Amino acid sequence: MTSSLILPKLKKDNLITKTLVESKYDEPPMYIPQFPREAARLVQEQMVLQVQPDTVPTDSVVSAVRCLPPQALDKVYNEVEDKQYSFRHWTIRDYAQAYISGRLTPIQVAERFISAVEDSQNQGMNLFSAMDSRDVLAQAAESAARYKKGQPLSVLDGVPIAVKDEIDCLPYATTGGTTWLGEVRQTKDDAQAVKCLRSCGAVMVGKTNMHELGMGTTGINPHYGATRNPYDKTRASGGSSGGSAAAVAAGICPAALGVDGGGSVRMPAGLCGVVGLKPTFGRTSNVGVLPLNWTVGMLGTLTGTVEDALIMYAAIQGALPHDHIVSFPPPANFPLLMDSHEETMRRGKLMGNLKFAKFSEWFNDSDEPIRKACCRAVRLVQQLYDTQVVEVTIPELEEMRLAHFVTIGSECFTSLGMDYQQSGLEASGGDVRVGFSIYESFNSREFIAAQQMRFRQMHYHNEIFKRADIIITPTTGATAPLLRRNAENCGELDYGLGAKLMRFLIAGNFLGLPAISVPIGHDEDGLPIGLQLIGRPWSEATLLHVAAVIERLCSSFREPPDVLYDLLL
Repeated sequence: MTSSLILPKLKKDNLITKTLVESKYDEPPMYIPQFPREAARLVQEQMVLQVQPDTVPTDSVVSAVRCLPPQALDKVYNEVEDKQYSFRHWTIRDYAQAYISGRLTPIQVAERFISAVEDSQNQGMNLFSAMDSRDVLAQAAESAARYKKGQPLSVLDGVPIAVKDEIDCLPYATTGGTTWLGEVRQTKDDAQAVKCLRSCGAVMVGKTNMHELGMGTTGINPHYGATRNPYDKTRASGGSSGGSAAAVAAGICPAALGVDGGGSVRMPAGLCGVVGLKPTFGRTSNVGVLPLNWTVGMLGTLTGTVEDALIMYAAIQGALPHDHIVSFPPPANFPLLMDSHEETMRRGKLMGNLKFAKFSEWFNDSDEPIRKACCRAVRLVQQLYDTQVVEVTIPELEEMRLAHFVTIGSECFTSLGMDYQQSGLEASGGDVRVGFSIYESFNSREFIAAQQMRFRQMHYHNEIFKRADIIITPTTGATAPLLRRNAENCGELDYGLGAKLMRFLIAGNFLGLPAISVPIGHDEDGLPIGLQLIGRPWSEATLLHVAAVIERLCSSFREPPDVLYDLLL
């Protein structure tokens, strides 16, 4: 009875009633991100290598590595030759080179990985929810045998890769951060993305912690502990792929898989100072991903560097014929990153006449340190490459946020609501119980209106992409917030904080657009700041190319985290 009285007031106070019930939209509903037929034709990316849809993951990874600059084998964290470079994570190629040279074996790295996870847990970092040491060592032994024969499967062979606990990866249950879902939904096979990585020889090292059922932005989980930020253990890692982002930021693995339904890859990437890539909806297969949100969630990657984002993207890209998507992806392009600095400097332009779209009123709606750092990064690109910034307006941003909220909530409750009510109600954190109560209250009128808003926003963004190539924003409106001790045992649902952290992230999910977060510096407390690039459909190569340039230009502003493990030295 109480909830029936409170929920209508909550919906009214949050403008859901006014926006999606009392307003009238003439547009038809768009139930799944779909792109104009000419979208693929309009993406005429320069300085790329194209791979065909039927390319196997190992060959795709080989092609990606061919796009990278020659590897500098003598680079360490504090690089002497390049005064602009102050800190970088070990890359996937660094791991491969250590194995090929015989300096280390995958077994030795696996042992160091296990020790690092155990030490991080002793520090209360709570990065992983499940890790099977014997399974990790068995995979590493198989990889070591391949290297001994001189037959590694790819540059990923023997490299530790973590998996968000929203993605099927044997021998682990997929719990979604709960204590009950793994028993209700049995894990019988690897997710398609995990299969791709295994075929490349990657060592799948366990399940990373996440905000329970993805229903929050802090990474607080009452069952597996709050995932802490490696830059400050009193701060949040972000949600809901916070465990994956923090594990990469702490150097425990060079790359991890995440899922992005409401900025859940890009937000923790920005807060933890790593690279977070969310491809176009349909570019990767969601087979084997927990069905929390069918039309807004996408697999993504968390990596220490942009080059590793390319390698991971190469390994997992490619839709399956039976994937439930409307706009089937064109062949993928990989950016020629060996040209991202020297060649573009020679030409004086970045990939032709590249144009950034900037909605200044929106862009500036962030804390001052973030605004300054993002403006500095954009200014550096402008100064060196003569890149144009086009001022634009994006109408109804708040309406889009609410429409996304109704959509993701309705899909989550439809998918899991019955199981939750039967098995999860008593076992869930307070934030999940409140979240499901709100999700259950959404009605068909609100849902249809939200899909009409999706149609309107797709039109607005298509118009912007006629004038510019990339929309630039901060990744988040604030740096990593403090963890509230009184929330760690029951979960936390702070819609005000969530709105600030998600402010710039919704279009990537609601409209299925590709987006990437790249670290560009820190605030006065040493907390990371990210810049987000949003592209037109299927333009992942352009985003990766520009992100690589920004990563290099801002490298001197990067600092190492307080919690950092070195698996190669």
